[in-house]
Amino acid sequence: MPPGTAFRIVDNVETVAPRTSILSENAAARRHRLTTESAIKAFFGSNALVAIVVLALITIFLFREGFGFFAQNLANLRLYRRAGLEYVDIIRAQAQTHAALSRQLGEIRLQEARTLPSSSLQAFDQFAATFSDSGEFLNALVSDTNDQAVALREALIAAGTPSAVSSAEGEAPVAAAAPVDPHVAMTGLRSADNKFPTIAMAMKAKIDDLLAAPPVLNASKAQRLFESWKKRTRDYLAQFPTVSQLHEWNPDRPVPAYRAVTSFLFGTNWITASFWQDWYGIIPLLVGSIMVAAVALLIAVPLGVCSAIYVSEVAARGEKSLIKPYIEFISAIPSVVLGFFGIAVVGQAVRALSQMPFMKWVPFFPISERLNVFTAGSLLALMAVPTIFTLAEDALRNVPRGFKEASYALGANRLQTIARVLVPASLSGIISAVLLGLGRVIGETMVVLLCAGNRIAIPDFTQGLGAFFQPVHTMTGIIAQEMGEVVRGSIHYRALFMVGLVLFVLTLGINYLAQRFVARYRMSIG
Repeated sequence: MPPGTAFRIVDNVETVAPRTSILSENAAARRHRLTTESAIKAFFGSNALVAIVVLALITIFLFREGFGFFAQNLANLRLYRRAGLEYVDIIRAQAQTHAALSRQLGEIRLQEARTLPSSSLQAFDQFAATFSDSGEFLNALVSDTNDQAVALREALIAAGTPSAVSSAEGEAPVAAAAPVDPHVAMTGLRSADNKFPTIAMAMKAKIDDLLAAPPVLNASKAQRLFESWKKRTRDYLAQFPTVSQLHEWNPDRPVPAYRAVTSFLFGTNWITASFWQDWYGIIPLLVGSIMVAAVALLIAVPLGVCSAIYVSEVAARGEKSLIKPYIEFISAIPSVVLGFFGIAVVGQAVRALSQMPFMKWVPFFPISERLNVFTAGSLLALMAVPTIFTLAEDALRNVPRGFKEASYALGANRLQTIARVLVPASLSGIISAVLLGLGRVIGETMVVLLCAGNRIAIPDFTQGLGAFFQPVHTMTGIIAQEMGEVVRGSIHYRALFMVGLVLFVLTLGINYLAQRFVARYRMSIG
């Protein structure tokens, strides 16, 4: 029987069957392998396609819902000028500066009262009261022009002026008051051109007399604050009155289209549901988000990176099995629980610490707000540590073992090897970990909504580090807080989507930078 044959018994008859071709077996195996690989590729490829489609849909959705904001904002700004609200705000700015100076006198009195009894402050109280009363006629002028401008705005809206902002979809139309002639209303408003200079000169003379005979203060801190107050007051008088601004103001001057964009990207006010004028400037929200993220990174980066170095290069096996799971477990804590912890424990502890007698040497202590940038940043740091720790440890572990062995062979100790070999070799990976931690922090909502204080204002940076102990609002917080209360299609609704679009672009940029650093890191160790 020749080799390579097989036997088959059929009805007790022995026959010889040809052997299956080796090429046919290989082809079958290849077809099976290709079928499996194709299924795997189709599975993961379809998931990748779904992710791309979802990302595209989110982008399109943000653009679609935010589309039209700039047109509505431009109409809003044009009405602001046509109705004379801009004219009144020129005068109002002077009254607000005067009121701010009056409040600063109250703070100076508080510092003086800590060293002297209240009965010794009669001269200062009289000085402060006289300064406050000097703005009486200016405030009356603002009140009168305010009523005239509001009436003119209602008249323009009722008349259907192209510059007027039409009521948004779903909003009730603006109720028209008694008919007002826009020309007559504008004429009455512009009568302030003659009243304002007279009031301003009288105010200036009265304040000059006060500054000529200032009260004597005993507390050193109160003296420093009072000298600073006098300098600001003289600067205020130097640019006051702004008569030329009132005379040059023209309600018919066109508002350029780019103002709708610049007022949003560079505006410093976020004011909604105002009887006067709504403003949608993202700068206070952007500054708040950046400050909170900066505090979080200042705390989280040293903790996360140092913990990763210790676990990767120093800790014993038992320590690794204890430290690593506990750090990574932090990411499983709900953010709302961390927010409550910040309100009840962290914020209260920081405020109590600032009120301790041994902390008086800090210029901005004691603080009155327990919910501020520092409180929110501390809680966000706790949330960012697991991300930074895990990715930094992976970067350190992926450094080729030969680098470490070469360093030890040259006589370097463990600390020198870590500082001069391992960390520089994994620096791109560590930076990508920090950037991803930043993306985790800047997109967080619940913690900042509970712990940041939610004050829509740029902090007072003249206090130095004290600005980080003031309340702020963030981009994520404003969306979560106001989205449920706005009318769909209104300018406020679209403004929130524009904030979301800015946040979306910002987080995409951060993640793109992180991916670039990861790619660079892989090339450096490849």
